[in-house]
Amino acid sequence: MQLEKQVAFHKTMGDPTRIKIVHLLGVGSMHVNAIAGKLGLTAPTISHHLNKLKECNLVYSRRDKNTMYYFLNKKVLEHHAAVLERFTNQKGVTTQMNEKILKEKQKVLNNFMEKSGRMKSIPAQQKKKLFLLEHMVEGLKTGTKYTEKEINEYIKNFHDDFATLRREFIIHQFMFRGNGIYEVNPREMWGSTALYKGE
Repeated sequence: MQLEKQVAFHKTMGDPTRIKIVHLLGVGSMHVNAIAGKLGLTAPTISHHLNKLKECNLVYSRRDKNTMYYFLNKKVLEHHAAVLERFTNQKGVTTQMNEKILKEKQKVLNNFMEKSGRMKSIPAQQKKKLFLLEHMVEGLKTGTKYTEKEINEYIKNFHDDFATLRREFIIHQFMFRGNGIYEVNPREMWGSTALYKGE
């Protein structure tokens, strides 16, 4: 709901004329004809934009005798600015998400790994499989070149189906293969990166 309100607000504000009106009202209250004169537009056009701004409570009006004055609701503007800042402050969100993902990963490891460190089975569910592949690759060294035989022997420590798991390493970009040599990719490329970004 909060996100929907933000989308509606920024959609309303996504018009140059409305931004200019907000700027003018930020200095002080004005009536329609005064705003129209400042912006070189007709009064009906300004009224249309003011009504749109009133719909999201950014502008309110008060009548003084025969003239309607418009005011900027600064509290509403400050509120949306604060919410937007929270949305863009990814550090806290990412940290919270990482903690959640790590707990989920540990749960998968507990369910699919024996105490000896071997896998009970290869999960059919993609997400769970990525967690296990990540766990396995973490035991390899970045920058080290491995032969296919070395990778096979390493995978056998976890599961006998080394061919399938070796292929999964490549498919999900945990490793790079060239001329029969395998190397661990940077973590940013790993298939599970999407999990940590909330994608």
